[in-house]
Amino acid sequence: MRSIPLFAEAGATLRLATPLIAGQLSQMLMGVVDTAMIGPLGTTELAASALVTNLSHIPLVFAIGLLSAIPVRVSQARGAEDTGRAGAVLRDGLWLAAGMGALTLLGMGLILTQLHRLGQDPAVTEMAPVFLKWIALSMVPAFLSLAVKGHADALNRPWPPFWITLGGVFLNVLLNWLLIRGNAGCPALGLAGAGVATLISRSAILAGLMIWLRSSRSLRDWIPRRWWSRPDPRSLASLAGLGLPAALQTLAEVSAFVASTFLAGTLGETALAAHHVALVCAASVFMVPLGLSMAVTVRIGAAIGSGSPGAPRPVFLSALLLAAGFTLVSFGVIAGGRRGIAACFIPDAATLETAAALLLISAVFQAGDAVQVISVGALRGLEDVRFPARAAFAAHWLLGLPVGYWLAFPRNMGVTGIWWGLTFGLSTCALLFSLRFWNRSGATRSG
Repeated sequence: MRSIPLFAEAGATLRLATPLIAGQLSQMLMGVVDTAMIGPLGTTELAASALVTNLSHIPLVFAIGLLSAIPVRVSQARGAEDTGRAGAVLRDGLWLAAGMGALTLLGMGLILTQLHRLGQDPAVTEMAPVFLKWIALSMVPAFLSLAVKGHADALNRPWPPFWITLGGVFLNVLLNWLLIRGNAGCPALGLAGAGVATLISRSAILAGLMIWLRSSRSLRDWIPRRWWSRPDPRSLASLAGLGLPAALQTLAEVSAFVASTFLAGTLGETALAAHHVALVCAASVFMVPLGLSMAVTVRIGAAIGSGSPGAPRPVFLSALLLAAGFTLVSFGVIAGGRRGIAACFIPDAATLETAAALLLISAVFQAGDAVQVISVGALRGLEDVRFPARAAFAAHWLLGLPVGYWLAFPRNMGVTGIWWGLTFGLSTCALLFSLRFWNRSGATRSG
């Protein structure tokens, strides 16, 4: 008899998650498009974009974790029907995003002077700065867009941000076509052209989100009355207190992937380019369980805000059920079509074969990746954010990366060894996070 409510929960989760997944995929498409359109320039250009993309992922993922406090707090306000509180959360969240953007610009400026110390191929580090400058600038509108999107998602209005973001992706494709190769009389800027296209596209997405939010009649009562008034220090501290551990958890994971990129780079530009292509594809697949995780966070937060916290476990299980079905399908697609997928990005035969091997490993680790991200989304809904940060650091930095290094170098498995280490770290997180949620949700139900 319990299967009926579980499938009903799965339907409710899927209805909320579908636009969230679509929105995450549309954002991810920008990176996929850049990779596909930079690839024909050559292996060195692709490797340089890989280095910059992975460096930029550190502040981006940190900001995603930090700003994940916004949908938690707004969903609680929605559950309590507190419109003023929801608007104040967005206002303070925008200040948080702006501060993060300023720090990112400072950090990227410092990195620009230290690229030669990262142990990468000299040709790659010489080419990377022209791309890094523009990507760093694009982080500011990207962070502000994350704050607005999180607010809209928590109010169960995810479709308009999706369409706006998708429009930004199409704009990015057009600008890449114009600026990378110099089509239609535009200057041929190469790698720098891709960076300029990303900055313009992310700025256009932010402008579109703000115009929509301020003109929406149904959300008029849920937005700030004064957008850029001084933030409430207690509210800002509360957001940061909830978001910072989540940011550290995501940072522990993504920094392990960035470290794996540096390890791959020491094996040469072919290994680095193949690693980047496989990582972009794996990250695109990851957007589906990530969207499910975001829906779980919102649904559990709204239930707790309304005073009916009995739903965490069915919501969690419904998301796992959906993720299991998706993982089976994606495993078959990636395992069977890995060479064709790699060929969409890479013309070089040796790099293509390496990327195809890494894609097969990514098809294996996506199961653990799905469980860990859905579990951590459920924990955020319960406001349990400190344990995942500690556990993620241990799983990735004390287990996954050392295993990957040992397999890659002492065991001479090369870049594939690095990826098996990543798989081990993700699987460990999946076990720890899911057990933690099950124990905490039992306490919530009994309380």
